[in-house]
Amino acid sequence: MNKPKIIAYLKPSCGWSNGVRAILRKYELPFEDRDIINDMDQRQEMIQKSGQMLSPCVEVNGHMLPDISGEEVEVFLLKNNLVATNDKAPEAPINAPCATHEEAPASPMNLNFRR
Repeated sequence: MNKPKIIAYLKPSCGWSNGVRAILRKYELPFEDRDIINDMDQRQEMIQKSGQMLSPCVEVNGHMLPDISGEEVEVFLLKNNLVATNDKAPEAPINAPCATHEEAPASPMNLNFRR
């Protein structure tokens, strides 16, 4: 089975982005991991190709899957016979949101000080 050409427009750390990565790794698919947070050119390319601003977006053999979860990527890959079913567990949840401000680890910008 030929491996599809995959470009994934992802955030460095986000539940949905990590879910997409987990599915692509589950099926051992090579992919370009394009950082849309730290590289504004990649973000602009994603917006131009997908016609919207939400992520993740995954391009498979030239077909854009906008605003998609790992779970939805897996369904697409299986439905289009791009991968064969396997029982390997994904390395991360495949349909989890990005962390909210309250769930994010502490950084100098969101420290809480007590008196």
